[in-house]
Amino acid sequence: MSWSVAGVRIVLLEPEIPQNTGSIARTAAATRTPLDLIGPLGFSLDDRYLKRAGLDYWPLVDWTVYDNWQEYQAASHEGRMLAFSARRGRPYTQCRFRADDRLLFGKETVGLGAELLDRFEPDVYTIPIEEPGVRSLNLATAVGIVLFEARRQLGWLAS
Repeated sequence: MSWSVAGVRIVLLEPEIPQNTGSIARTAAATRTPLDLIGPLGFSLDDRYLKRAGLDYWPLVDWTVYDNWQEYQAASHEGRMLAFSARRGRPYTQCRFRADDRLLFGKETVGLGAELLDRFEPDVYTIPIEEPGVRSLNLATAVGIVLFEARRQLGWLAS
């Protein structure tokens, strides 16, 4: 289905918590942003928590599931991959988003591995956290922050 407003895509690598993925799917539906899920997933796609968090918006989500990173890489993808990390990278506000960007986020417990982050340098970004006792933001929150900054920069915010 190609109803999305533009080519920006949300890419989740090995998400573990169904409620987060459901919330992200709801944001994807609201913004008409395609969602790519790359396994192995930490839950079943039939999970009641996944469905509950996404409410009845799942039919509005343009989503694709890949079994693993290798399958995702083998598929044809346009645009630049931007990687987001809780622990390293430039502030996301320094990114100049483009209409064909893919926004890559890792699993909730460990994020993206060092090998992937190294591969995507210098396109690695972070959301600065002021309190040193807080390790990271919730994945769904982080995706929302980055996606809406991209949409703001690209002039895609609804009035």
